[in-house]
Amino acid sequence: MSKTHDKIEKACIDAKLKFEEIGDLKYSDIRSKLEFVLGSYAFDRNPVGLYEIGTQALFLLQKHHETNAKQVPKKLITDLEKALASQHSLNYQK
Repeated sequence: MSKTHDKIEKACIDAKLKFEEIGDLKYSDIRSKLEFVLGSYAFDRNPVGLYEIGTQALFLLQKHHETNAKQVPKKLITDLEKALASQHSLNYQK
């Protein structure tokens, strides 16, 4: 199970780095949220925040990709989608 959570952690780190690279102030809120949930996950290993904020990050990255595909690689979006989808499969296995 931790391998699944490692995927969402990595995807959220990559998303945070991408928002930092884009450098637009409109993404400062999502960057702060990602930093917070990554720190929280490192402390308590509870991935709930990663999935919640990861979903928000995915939406914003998809929107940015629509207007500037070169700044947001499709692989980043796909990796985040896969990591988020793994949460749903975990919920169904319970």
